Amino acid sequence: MSKVKILVVEDEIIIADNICDALNDLGYNALEPAINYTEAIATIEAEKPDIAILDILLSGKKTGIDIAKKINEKYKFPFIFLTSNSDALTINQAKEVMPPAYLIKPFSKEELFSSIEIALHNFSNKIGNVNDDNLIIKDSLFIKDKGFYIKINFDEILYLKSAHVYIEMILKNDVKHVVRKSLNDILESLNDNFVRIHRGFVINTKYLEKINHTSVKIKNEEIPIGKKYREDIVKRINLI
Repeated sequence: MSKVKILVVEDEIIIADNICDALNDLGYNALEPAINYTEAIATIEAEKPDIAILDILLSGKKTGIDIAKKINEKYKFPFIFLTSNSDALTINQAKEVMPPAYLIKPFSKEELFSSIEIALHNFSNKIGNVNDDNLIIKDSLFIKDKGFYIKINFDEILYLKSAHVYIEMILKNDVKHVVRKSLNDILESLNDNFVRIHRGFVINTKYLEKINHTSVKIKNEEIPIGKKYREDIVKRINLI
């Protein structure tokens, strides 16, 4: 479980630092800001941010739109355009890369927060994995905690337990989160490490310690195997 990691690309250092301070105050993890295309791509490669805030007009030949195009082509995560220009030409150029959200300078901390929420929500909605409380983007689940999203990587999840219209998500650090989603819906979005072993349980096979005809053991927790799922779990872990 970690804070949402945000890259700011802005060539005016004072503005960049102010945005990063605001992001940290809001509970996000602001990376060291980048001032141009080259720095931005290097930071993306090294830090793998969850979302970027891109000033459209940067010093140098390449703009924030060029960075956005590269993100869409290669890295595939959401971004927000930051600009002091709201003229038709700028907006039309920006529309070509389909930004999930915009910020027009000057903006408030509340507008910054809203734009991040909208960008995460819209990006997840575009790939079909969203509801009001949680989002799935690439290999992570973003869930609401005290008003803003936190990030849970799939590898942190031991198993999922159905609790009526909710799911209890048990993490390897013994933390439990509750999300409003069905097991069927969330299983479609998880990676191949996850398998349903019971009407009420999905496990991460990466942490499977023992298995017999009636149960599996994950981190000393015994979880039942349903009859209709037994054959599938045996096939999935290549057991006889």
